[in-house]
Amino acid sequence: MRLQNSGSSRGSARSRLAATVTARTLRPLTTAIPLNRAGIRFSRRLVAGSLAAFGPPLRGSRTVRVTRPAASGPSVRGEWVRGPGAEREDAVLLYVHGSAFTICSARTHRGLTTRLSARTGLPVFACDYRLAPSHRFPSAADDVRAAYDWLLGEGHDPARIVLAADSAGGHLAVDLALELIREGRTPPAALVAFSPVLDLSMSLAAARERMRPDPMISAAKAARMLDLYVAGHDPRAARLAFTFDGADRFPPTLVQAGGAEMLAADAIELARGLSSSGADCRLEIWPDQMHVFQALPRIVPEADRALDVAAAFVDDQLEVQRRRSALTLVRPAQEA
Repeated sequence: MRLQNSGSSRGSARSRLAATVTARTLRPLTTAIPLNRAGIRFSRRLVAGSLAAFGPPLRGSRTVRVTRPAASGPSVRGEWVRGPGAEREDAVLLYVHGSAFTICSARTHRGLTTRLSARTGLPVFACDYRLAPSHRFPSAADDVRAAYDWLLGEGHDPARIVLAADSAGGHLAVDLALELIREGRTPPAALVAFSPVLDLSMSLAAARERMRPDPMISAAKAARMLDLYVAGHDPRAARLAFTFDGADRFPPTLVQAGGAEMLAADAIELARGLSSSGADCRLEIWPDQMHVFQALPRIVPEADRALDVAAAFVDDQLEVQRRRSALTLVRPAQEA
């Protein structure tokens, strides 16, 4: 595990103010919203409006909706996203959105996906998956797997696919990579995880929350939201509680989390688990930042800097894969 900081021991004054205001306004609201049908609808509107206001899509971006009904198994749903100037065709990003398996969509995350696309020059396939509570485990995980398999069927090489995800989407992305490794298949070239969820019981988050309350939501409320997805299933199941034994083939991973959020504990534990398995994992805890701060560029100056780091990581890993592929082609020719 390589722990790196953002170059400063404190967040910007704007980010610290944003966290303070959020703690006094949003956290009491999220605590009060009931987890019934009306409450979930309200939460979806609240998060969609907040992301649109504080991290809107880049102007000049293009989106193309994709729906591929399947004769059997999950259908593929999502959208292709190209940010301004994103014209590369040599690789793709598969983006998996977060928000407790319950709230968001590819559309709500266009601020993030258009920025990642613009910075890398790559097309992004933002995967939609079925949401809880109408659809429980493993619906979301199966939908992400269907999206990945569809990309392969469209001719994309695993060595030219990069996974990117946030929050609960990070859990889904890790599950996908581990499932592929267990099956003996080639995992994607790399993974970028923003504030990933690892422990669905929220016990790691709760322990960190006792040291510093999360500005957005309590660990107890987050656990109840996650339970809408996992209820009725053994929390120790392999696709819910990860083990990293034998995961040395896990793709190189960049994990970013905010120092002010409770899921920094999950980010640290994910990086520790991957590193202990022999995987290459780089962990960044950005001081004083909130959950998925990369989605809030209008109020958090660090958002753009973190995305620049993520884009550079993607470029570096794709270049590594390109060189490996070139060596693989050259060696048989030399031996002949």
